[in-house]
Amino acid sequence: MERKKLLFVLNPFSGKGQIKNKLLEIVDQFVKSGFEVTIYPTQKSLDAMEMVEKRAGEYELVVCSGGDGMLNETVSGMMKREKKVPIGYIPAGSTNDFANSLDISKNMEEAARSAVGGTPFSCDIGKFNGDYFVYIAAFGLFTDVSYATSQELKNRIGHIAYILEGVKRLPAVQSYHLQVTWDGQTIEDEFIYGMVTNSTSAGGFKNITGKNVELDDGLFEVTLIRMPKNPIEINEIIASLTNLIDNTDSIYTFKTDHLSIKSLEEISWTLDGEYGGAHDVVEIQNEKQAVQIMVKKSDLL
Repeated sequence: MERKKLLFVLNPFSGKGQIKNKLLEIVDQFVKSGFEVTIYPTQKSLDAMEMVEKRAGEYELVVCSGGDGMLNETVSGMMKREKKVPIGYIPAGSTNDFANSLDISKNMEEAARSAVGGTPFSCDIGKFNGDYFVYIAAFGLFTDVSYATSQELKNRIGHIAYILEGVKRLPAVQSYHLQVTWDGQTIEDEFIYGMVTNSTSAGGFKNITGKNVELDDGLFEVTLIRMPKNPIEINEIIASLTNLIDNTDSIYTFKTDHLSIKSLEEISWTLDGEYGGAHDVVEIQNEKQAVQIMVKKSDLL
């Protein structure tokens, strides 16, 4: 019987390099499930994306292990291909928001079992100008912190409420004058933060991305935070983000499959926690159910 082929792409340094202690068990799991395994430890930035784009067609399954950035690279590589194959994900990073959304186990061996023995789930993917994101594109407060501290940045992205507490004591917060258009509507305002998400959590904070989130409905959840004019508005924003109150005029939230954002200056964006470049015009499109990600058999179906 000819074995199916599996490409295992991993970031050996992700999440303190814990994958190294589990590698044998994970590969053993793959082989027991009937796969012939090719292991590829990434050597540099964007290595996984290039590998998947070029070579995924030679395999029945691609499994990646690392943080959200690794998943982003793997998915981005797959999105550039005509013929796509399912992706398994073994989370090994510091923040694994998307794994939480898909209920993929933090236990590596369990995640490996889901990767080879689970069910493919057709998941929406975001297209951001010429790039892709799996679960979040964001700008503003703390996303333009130096990307030299990108690991720290990933750990901070969800602490919006905490950061806003500090805003009260800041003399000046950077705000951006934006024109945002979606579904025939346009708003123009000063914003300090914005995120376009397809996830049930951001930075480990559950429910901060919106209600009734479906990862395969072709819609993003959009959250835009206006520049607060006084301490009362800051308190309202904090209360809203921590789910104490449901609505405030300081936060716009809506669902859409496409939006365009224009700004007077170039703004730095982060895509899945990694630097996504500086842009003054952004087109964000939901590619509905574009990639299959392996999940536990009972979930999401």
